[in-house]
Amino acid sequence: MSNIDSCVLQTIVETANDHFFIVSGKGRVLDISPGAEAVYGVSREELLSSTVQQLQQAGILKPSITLEVMRTRRPAQLMQVTGTGRRVIAEAYPVFVDGKLERIISRSRDLTDLQLLQDEYALLQKRFSEHLKRSHAAPDAEEQALDDALDNLQVRSNVMREIALLLKRVAPSDANVLMLGESGVGKTAFAKQLHRWSGRRDGPFIEVNCSAIPENLFESEMFGYQPGAFSGAARQGKAGLLEQAEGGTLFLDEIGELPLLMQTKLLKVIQDGSLTRLGDTRPRRVDFRLVVATNQDLGKQVEAGHFRLDLYYRLNVIPVTLPPLRDRREDIPDLVDACLNRLNQRYGRQKILGNQVWSTLMGSEWPGNVRELENWLERVWLSSPSDQIEAPGAHPYTEQSSMNVQSASPTADAAPIEPHETLKQYLARLERETLTQLSATLPSTYAIAERLGISQSSVVRRLQRYGIKVTR
Repeated sequence: MSNIDSCVLQTIVETANDHFFIVSGKGRVLDISPGAEAVYGVSREELLSSTVQQLQQAGILKPSITLEVMRTRRPAQLMQVTGTGRRVIAEAYPVFVDGKLERIISRSRDLTDLQLLQDEYALLQKRFSEHLKRSHAAPDAEEQALDDALDNLQVRSNVMREIALLLKRVAPSDANVLMLGESGVGKTAFAKQLHRWSGRRDGPFIEVNCSAIPENLFESEMFGYQPGAFSGAARQGKAGLLEQAEGGTLFLDEIGELPLLMQTKLLKVIQDGSLTRLGDTRPRRVDFRLVVATNQDLGKQVEAGHFRLDLYYRLNVIPVTLPPLRDRREDIPDLVDACLNRLNQRYGRQKILGNQVWSTLMGSEWPGNVRELENWLERVWLSSPSDQIEAPGAHPYTEQSSMNVQSASPTADAAPIEPHETLKQYLARLERETLTQLSATLPSTYAIAERLGISQSSVVRRLQRYGIKVTR
């Protein structure tokens, strides 16, 4: 290595925000960044005279990510608790020369301050919840302002008003927001309202369903491309969805379905504030507010290796969990009235709901939440011959109907395996028969997903694979 290259490397190590370790293939610490002293509670001289084996044994590295790379010969990522009580996220990468492991480069990022901010946010949520309970009988000016600013959101229940107030408070910042909750609870509607409350309201709101874009097209759609970047590329090139969100809000729905490679690229955009189009070498600055949503448990996705831990911490700055409709039935009347008004305007008639319909609406479980409620209302509106909608023939999907579906499911009395049929073929046949049955008896892919205990996007992919359509 030349003197210039050596100086460049030294500058990178000494000035980086992350804490670097450069270790030999046998575990000897060769170099560290200065900030590592404070995080790990050991002087630079002591670290440089040690091995990672010794540091792990002494409890300074708990555990050592370098030893994990030496064991697996593959990149690794894990959480560490240092001897000073700091929580860090560590990554390490092997360096091979002619097939021999010569170096391991690791870097760690201190998450303690972020955790303290999240704990403080949780405490503020708790205090604010207690404030709402105390002042419920006499709404204060802030609650009155919320009523004036809710636009098209129908929230009457205490829990949803609390969530709306919290979103209104954080809207002026550019902090990343993670929307959690079952399919159909209204994550998109709240993301749009957050955008309208923010200082970026005059900018675009770009909505991306991460499960709807084929993986082979994801990079070009998200990051854009230059002219001639690939066969079939537009002659003038194209700005990706990230660039289109410039000055506004980027809403990534079903973030748990984001491919791992794209997770890495998204993390780099969040960290650097810039991106590079396909076929280009020039980075472009981007400025948007990021809001993501998922109905999955991202913590379990991280544990399973399907979601990057560092990206999870970047996204989970302000987590907001929207409860299912069955846990906030006070919101149903307003949701129904708003939907009924939209249907009456769309179809040019003034229909109303009979009392029996209201009892059905308030008593149903609504596993598909607000989306299922709206779809069901449109179905009974269209099927009603008069302007007063009485007890409909098709009832909402309930727990009882779920039991009926289960008893009628092909898997309840599965056919025996056919001669010369492999296990893979047999399981695929049962899956196809089950999906065919459910598609004929349940009203939506969301209801099917609830019945099978999988995500709605997984149901959509399986239906497309077998060429099945929901027919009810």
